[in-house]
Amino acid sequence: MTDQTATHQAENTVKQGFAAGASIAAAVLLMTVGILQLFQGISAVAKDTVLVVGPEYTYQFNVTTWGWIHIVVGILIALTGLALLSGATWARVTAIVLAALSIIANFLWLPYYPLWSILIIALDVVVIWAVTTWDNDRY
Repeated sequence: MTDQTATHQAENTVKQGFAAGASIAAAVLLMTVGILQLFQGISAVAKDTVLVVGPEYTYQFNVTTWGWIHIVVGILIALTGLALLSGATWARVTAIVLAALSIIANFLWLPYYPLWSILIIALDVVVIWAVTTWDNDRY
């Protein structure tokens, strides 16, 4: 019984160490995602010719509207990343909520710019995992 407990604690320590490192990375990733979303928004507001709109898209907004959505979400995410890096407790919950909103926004943004949307969705999933798995009380 003792061997099982020690093995479980060792596995948990390794998991928590990885999650702690990933949580710091999550803060940096949040700031990166925020900056990328900000650039997406600026590009959309400036009516960049790289953006393409599908004709039969259910959630179709005008590109300028999507641009402003990405600018606001990007700024909020970047600021939350800074707060998460400083260790603010409220930033963990805010990071999860904003990363989830970012996933939704980028899912809806897929027809406009699929490569960046998929990249940001993947980064948001890593951020959510890192923030939810890290146990701050252990360190």
